[in-house]
Amino acid sequence: MAEKYPLSMLSVGSSAIIKSSNDTHSMKRRLLDLGFSAGAKVKCIQSAPNGDPIAYSIRGTIIALRNETAQKIIVGNIERDD
Repeated sequence: MAEKYPLSMLSVGSSAIIKSSNDTHSMKRRLLDLGFSAGAKVKCIQSAPNGDPIAYSIRGTIIALRNETAQKIIVGNIERDD
């Protein structure tokens, strides 16, 4: 069985595949509209100096999410840039 982690655990430069979202209906709908759907590849691009928010590249655009929101997005198949 593949490991699953919250998106907020993705380190800068790493990529993963979105598995699901555990957020409220309205926030889940907004995340889907922004491209955060199951099967999408997401890459952690940059973190603010205090670690919140974090910028992610997904479907050709960069979107910053607060850690509170990123913790509710479940990812797997993490690829780390070494």
